[in-house]
This record gives sequence, structure tokens and C-alpha cells, in this order.
Amino acid sequence: MREAPDHWFRVRSPDAAAVWLCVFDEDDRENRHLMQQEGDDWVVELPVPVGTRYGFRADGGAPFDRSKLLVDPRAAELDRPFAYDPRLGTRGEDTAALVPKALVTLPLPPLAHRPLVFRAGQLIYEINVRGFTMLHPDVPATQRGTVAALAHPSILAHLTKLGVGAVELMPIVAWIDERHLPPLGLGNAWGYNPVVPMALDPRLCPGGMEELRATVNALRAHGIGTILDLVFNHTGESDLHGPTLSFRGLDDRCYARAPDGTLINDAGTGNTLDFGYPPVRDLTLDALRHFVTQAGVDGFRFDLAPVIARSPGFDPGAPIFAAIAFDPVLADRIMIAEPWDVGPGGYQLGRFPGDWLEWNDRFRDDVRRFWRGDGSAGTLATRLVGSTDIFGDDMTRSVNFIASHDGFTLRDAVTFKERRNHANGEDNRDGHHDEVSWNSGDDAARQRDAKALLATLFAARATIMLTAGDEFGRTQRGNNNAYAQHNDVTWLDWASRDRDLEDYVAGLSAWRRRHPELADPAIRHDLHWHRLDGGAMQPDDWHEAAGFVMEVPDGAGVRINRDARTVDITD
Repeated sequence: MREAPDHWFRVRSPDAAAVWLCVFDEDDRENRHLMQQEGDDWVVELPVPVGTRYGFRADGGAPFDRSKLLVDPRAAELDRPFAYDPRLGTRGEDTAALVPKALVTLPLPPLAHRPLVFRAGQLIYEINVRGFTMLHPDVPATQRGTVAALAHPSILAHLTKLGVGAVELMPIVAWIDERHLPPLGLGNAWGYNPVVPMALDPRLCPGGMEELRATVNALRAHGIGTILDLVFNHTGESDLHGPTLSFRGLDDRCYARAPDGTLINDAGTGNTLDFGYPPVRDLTLDALRHFVTQAGVDGFRFDLAPVIARSPGFDPGAPIFAAIAFDPVLADRIMIAEPWDVGPGGYQLGRFPGDWLEWNDRFRDDVRRFWRGDGSAGTLATRLVGSTDIFGDDMTRSVNFIASHDGFTLRDAVTFKERRNHANGEDNRDGHHDEVSWNSGDDAARQRDAKALLATLFAARATIMLTAGDEFGRTQRGNNNAYAQHNDVTWLDWASRDRDLEDYVAGLSAWRRRHPELADPAIRHDLHWHRLDGGAMQPDDWHEAAGFVMEVPDGAGVRINRDARTVDITD
């Protein structure tokens, strides 16, 4: 351990009567130090070396429970992953042996503020870090499933081949399994159940911030940015029957509550963080700055983003937006909203700030409907030009995608009419029940339809997103909610990948890069539209037509023919 000067420990717990710092030695013996109150915070100064393991305990009547060891909400590193145990939610059960300990760390020297690598309009490549390389034959076995694996030469070569502008990493912050999963022999494979916002999960990033920084730098050297998918809408403490791990035992005000005191569940996970409470906003902003200054990331994707603008209803002028816009560290970073949650009025596509990008699920569904045969050419054209019905006729902020981690894979969308989620242990009730999908028939027909969907995506104006493995035909065997499948359902099968489809996607990406007008968020009003027979499109044609030709003056040409199941692109 490196020696450090006296270390100030500070934790917020405004309603506690007493708080203890709990320091653990190499034999896991606990030494408690009573902290002193300073306003809403509790502090103590203690000489400890870097690497010291610690937690907190708090008391003061309900809801406090001094038997629970609590993780520092501002921890940057943990000694081990979270593992669910029913005792974590049992009052009076001591949890020191069950909860990860935070580590005393010295931050890396802050990075100079660097310009973005990624620019809106480029290709985002969504990655489940664990599943992405678990089966990759070229990545060393000890490195598979980690952030460091993304810097392996074979991975960098693949990303470069596809023309990726930025990788979007699904959550790499430490998470805990939902309590119903361990009895089923399952575990969370996606990471959307975090406990504290800055601590990297030791399973994904065993080298801590140094590993993340090195990987971001390696990607940056190849012209690829890094976007982190972060979860600020809830924590893994779940509902009142869930575990007490951090916020619940220190500052229960962090969770949104109805007038009768019950937990609001706009995230659908048992609790919702209250962004009307300034300390929640402050911690969120600190977490964002942490990943920019320590790792050098280009931006962030916000899971269930309406939650960050609720207090309790969604407010497009919420304080968090101004705080980010005027922050010198964050103002130029890429911000991407998943613009829906499950709360009242939770669908907010098109209502985020003008400098935010937004996941556009209507692009996904309308493009799929067209190729399934029950969508109109007019609606497809509106999606191709930037979804002007959603974002207006000036600039588009759409992130277009045809499949993501949530839902059917691209291949499964043209293979299965209905979900097959029995392996999740919920009697096939979980996941989207009304996905736009179809069974194309044989393998050749599926390949044809997959190529048509992909070409439509790459021909669309605005930012586009591809989920890792869809470029070579990944399947989850019809499971459209594979969050609990940390196994070969979600692990990419690199050995059996469809190289013809992969080369097709690489060609589409190269074509798109030759036509930067497609990435330009400015809406163009000089496009030419023709019927498939060559005549000009008429108003009545847009509903019944099986396709059309879109021409950009001095730019790309795209011919879409649903009857022939083809998309032809020209320079």
C-alpha cells in the first residue's frame, strides 16, 4: 500500500444521530471511528494508507439500521463485486461480511480537457462489455469480458473495419443482481442495477480507472470515442424489501416518495432517485465530471432519462440540464437520452434540450413496419430525413437504430414473431410483448431482410447506432429481454459470425462516410423523390407505394423497393 497523508472521510447523512467510519484491516477486523457532524455531513480525519478498505454505519431510529455496513456513495473503487444475499435486506442482520468495501484511492492526475473524438452523425456501436469478448478467440482468456479487452488489436481492427465513431459501453459501474434472480440460478448480465454512481465493477474493470483510461486512450488513438451508458434513475436497493447498501442507510431522502410516503417507482425497479433533491443532482454531476476528467470519455447515455428531469413530473427546463450546459467540464460532451420511463407521462421523445441526442424508437418501429409490410413509404421517408415530425424542420437530434440491447436482435427481428423468454424464469411474461418482428422464412430470406434493414439505417440522416454483433447475425434465440442471461445467449459467437453480412455492413459504413451530408443534423429541403418507375412521387403515392428513390443533389442516392426486398445505394 502507498502511504497517504491524513485522509478526510466525509459522508452525507442529514437525519442520522450518529455515523461511524468502519475501517477494515488485512484480517478483515473492523475498527469503528465515531464521526463528527458538520451540517448535513459527517466527517473524520484519519491517517490511512491508499488501498484501505472502509464503509460506514449510521444510527438514529427508523429507517437507520446500524447493523448494516454502508458503501460510500462517492466511492471510486470497491474491493469486490456486489453479491445479493437476503440478509442484506433483513433488519438487524450484520452485513459487514456481505457488502463490498470502498477503497481509499488517490485520483489519477486529471486529464487536460480534450476535444471530442465522436461527432453527432457518426456510427455509435453499443457494447455489452462482458458478453462482447467472452468467446473471442484472439483475446487472452484472462482479459475476456473486461474493459481492457476493447483495446486488443483484434477488437480495434474490427471497430475500424466497421467505421465506428464511438463505442457506447453498457453500464460498467458496480451493480447488484435483482433479488429474484439468484434463486433462479440467474444473474444480471447488463448492469442496469447500480448501487453507487462512480465505482467501476471489478468484474468488468479489474484494473480500475487506470484500465478504463488506457482503453479510452487506445480507442481514441484509432479515432473512436467512448460514451458511457450510466444509470441515474434508480439504485439496486430496490423497494422496501430490497437490500440496504448505501443511500437507504445514509440519506433516504434521495429516493422519490409519494405524499403517503411510499416509494415512487417511475423506473420500474422498486425505487426512483429524486432529482428534485439537490444532493442527488450534485452527486450526478460529480459522477459525470469524474469520468471525463479521470477517463477522458466523450459523453454519456442516460438510461430512462426522464427521471433526471422529474420533480415529480417531467420538466424540459429541469435544473440538471442547465447545470450540464454551463459546466466547463461537461458542456461540450455528448449527452444522449433514452427519452422514456414507466412513470406517468414518461414518453418524452423530442422534448430534451436542443443540444442533446435522443434514442428514437419510432425510427426502429417504423422502419421495421415498412419492411414487414404494414408501414407506409411516407412514414419511412420521414424517418430517413431525420424524423421532422418529432424534431422539427431545422435540426434533427435523432439517434436512429433498428435494434438495441433491449429487445430482439436484428437477426431475431426477422426470425421470430413472438418472444421466447422462458429462460428468464418469468413464464415468458417479461420483455416487450408487441415487438415489430416477423419470420422471413429461410436463411436466404432472413439475410435479405436483414440487409434491407441495415441499408435503411445507414442511409438515414442523423446519428445511427448499431448493437455489437448485429453486423454479423447475432441471435439470442428469440429472447427479447436477455438481461439475466450472462451465458452464451448474450455472449457474441465470434467463431460462427456471418462474414458476408459483416462485410456488407462495412461497405455500408464506408459508403456513408463518403456522404457526410447524411450525418449532418441540418434538415435538407432540396431532396428529390421519385417513384420506382421513375416518375415524381405524388401525395397519394406515399401511402400505397412499395418504395421510392431518394436523391440528394450532389450526394447519395437510395432506392428502396419493398417488393424486391432491396435497398440500392449510389454515390
